[in-house]
Amino acid sequence: MKGAEWKARARGGDVLLGTLIVSPSPAWPAAVEACGLDFVFIDTEHIALDRERLSWMCRTYASMGLPPMVRLQGQDPCDATALLDDGASGIIVPYVESAEAVIAMVGATRFRPLKGARLQAALRGERVEDRLRSYMQDRNQHQALIVNIESVPAIDQLDLILECEGLDAVLIGPHDLSTSLGVPEAYDHPKFLEACEHIFQKARKAGKGAAIHHWLGPEAQVRFLNMGANILIHSADILTFKQTMTQELQQIRALAGLSACHSANDDLSI
Repeated sequence: MKGAEWKARARGGDVLLGTLIVSPSPAWPAAVEACGLDFVFIDTEHIALDRERLSWMCRTYASMGLPPMVRLQGQDPCDATALLDDGASGIIVPYVESAEAVIAMVGATRFRPLKGARLQAALRGERVEDRLRSYMQDRNQHQALIVNIESVPAIDQLDLILECEGLDAVLIGPHDLSTSLGVPEAYDHPKFLEACEHIFQKARKAGKGAAIHHWLGPEAQVRFLNMGANILIHSADILTFKQTMTQELQQIRALAGLSACHSANDDLSI
């Protein structure tokens, strides 16, 4: 799948399943490819990845038909265009709370490589030559734009955010959203669940993809789908390793009659 197909399926309501990839190991893509994912999520906001390594990851996964959706560190459009130059299929913008922030990123993802005063004029709706518009549409057809909705102010501005032409999907950041709601990490709290459903329903009604990244089990993920989500970023490679390794080591110790062992890394989270 390429970016244009991902965007069409996201906006159309198809269910798309991805996961967060932390490891830049060259042995990793082959294992990831065998999992049956629709796309991968790469996070530069919370994970230390240098630009060269990130570009290798993006181009490798894209060549495998797994569009890499990459989250920025902040909201700088120049950083977005750099990630697209590096092979990202989509840009995820963290902690968006206004339509203005979305419009700036529309400039980076839809009007690339237009810059400066000409870009600002185009974003204001001033006429763009037919040849230039066709060129930009063709060049940028595979680039998705996703914004994180993860605060109460973002929910308050959601209608205006969803009106932005060029936005493909919204992505709930559950940790930040639950914190902003005053119920940190209480992912079963009615306040959190009601907010999620509200965001999902609004996004789907507006013809945008409705996404959430979460590390809960399959039953919880299906609950999000039933609430209106159509894009799930399930867990992460490092969390899956931790959970599987912990369970299997516990089984080995139990079968061998060994005492339980507490690891200093038992509380690892991302």
